[in-house]
Amino acid sequence: MAAKDKLIIFDTTLRDGEQSPGASMTRDEKVRIAKMLEKMNVDVIEAGFAIASQGDFEAVRSVAEAIKDSTVCSLARAVKGDIERAAEAIKPANSGRIHTFIATSPIHMQYKLQMEPEKVLEQAVAAVKLARNFTDDVEFSLEDASRSQFDFMCRIIDAVITAGAKTINLPDTVGYAVPDEYGSMFGRLLQAIPNADKAIFSTHCHNDLGLAVANSLSAVMHGARQIECTINGLGERAGNAALEEIVMALKTRKDFMPVETHIDASHIVPTSRLVASITGFPVQPNKAIVGANAFAHESGIHQDGILKHRETYEIMRAEDVGWNTNKLVLGKHSGRAAVKARFSALGLTFESDALFNEAFIRFKALADKKHEIFDEDLQALVTDSSVESEGNNIQLAELEVVSKSGQLPVATLSLLVGEQLKAASSTGSGPVDAAFKAIESVAQSGAVLQLYSVNAITQGSDSQGDVTVRLEKNGLIVNGVGADTDIVVASVKAYLHALNLMQDHHIKPHPHQAGI
Repeated sequence: MAAKDKLIIFDTTLRDGEQSPGASMTRDEKVRIAKMLEKMNVDVIEAGFAIASQGDFEAVRSVAEAIKDSTVCSLARAVKGDIERAAEAIKPANSGRIHTFIATSPIHMQYKLQMEPEKVLEQAVAAVKLARNFTDDVEFSLEDASRSQFDFMCRIIDAVITAGAKTINLPDTVGYAVPDEYGSMFGRLLQAIPNADKAIFSTHCHNDLGLAVANSLSAVMHGARQIECTINGLGERAGNAALEEIVMALKTRKDFMPVETHIDASHIVPTSRLVASITGFPVQPNKAIVGANAFAHESGIHQDGILKHRETYEIMRAEDVGWNTNKLVLGKHSGRAAVKARFSALGLTFESDALFNEAFIRFKALADKKHEIFDEDLQALVTDSSVESEGNNIQLAELEVVSKSGQLPVATLSLLVGEQLKAASSTGSGPVDAAFKAIESVAQSGAVLQLYSVNAITQGSDSQGDVTVRLEKNGLIVNGVGADTDIVVASVKAYLHALNLMQDHHIKPHPHQAGI
């Protein structure tokens, strides 16, 4: 059997995934996710868009400092300031990449850039040459490639490869392509461009028509050797090609696919849970690979077949992607060593003993409330801890809620605003509504509540509730997250988290200044 080509897995959860409205991540959260991606053996981690804000720059730089094995990448428009900022951000990386781009479709060039094609080509070449002054690893993207003219793509790709680009990315920016069309585009370009053999061709597909994974795999069948994807398919609008689906399609159908990856799939589910916990974007139960029902069988015929021979209805093993690999049950009698070991297995490390001690105290407090502690509880515990350590201006001091059938619920609370304690009380249509109104009587933020979502973190009536609150004000959209066994407390935590993010000047408005 002939040796297979290696497929480069380029994860953009921290950049394109963060473009989901409200999915902005803090620097520390990005580092936590990046470490899990590195543990999974992801080849390239796109850590952010360094020019977008000071917070983005610091996050990219922190990821570059923390990651040793994966290549760390920053996005940059094809302009001098973006490229220099990206170069500065990735400077600490063992292996750094600058990913620069410009739109190439007629509609984008005419209406967005308001530039002639020749000027676009000139700017693309200049950007690649500038980026090569800082790193040998330069990627160039033709934004909206799937709607670009073939002859112009040939010219610009030939020119940027000559200028030093080692990766050529052809994004389906608006999710318009279909598999046969998208795949054949790669095949035609690889045949037509004289120096195509001097670069890796890459996919970046959006899921507007639900075809992101299919389009990406079609491109691979026609010669692409890098796929850009995200955990849980997170991303702008309908999201991106899902890393977990790409990887398991390649592993499950290795009889058909001409490539292989070096991804350690056993870390897929823990990483999926971490991303969901940090972003507040829960995974739908029937989501492929990482959904709660992905390996569940309710039909009697299916159950009978599985009991007789697993392969009758399962094409892959749940444990291969990280389901049910934790045989260690944690509870209130668990010691420090067991808890620390499980944190470590989940990629949750602590910079000091003092920080672990705080986490262990939180663990013990949670264990007093519920009988068994699951991985999801630990993820939520650390996320909750990081939220409280962000220098919040508004903090919950005390909460009392009275809810009785036939009467309006009343929420009474005390908030620590800076160093001043403020009390408030309000009624509402329900206890959560009453609590939010009491908070607003103090905060007077003027923000609009766009989303209120509650999900049980684990099974059982003692499960923690994982609450997401999305607020919008003047184009700024933020997600606040909170977890607690008391849903009202979790809701208040999430609302206060969102309010504090609103006051963080490093948080940037959505959408980003640019994206591919």
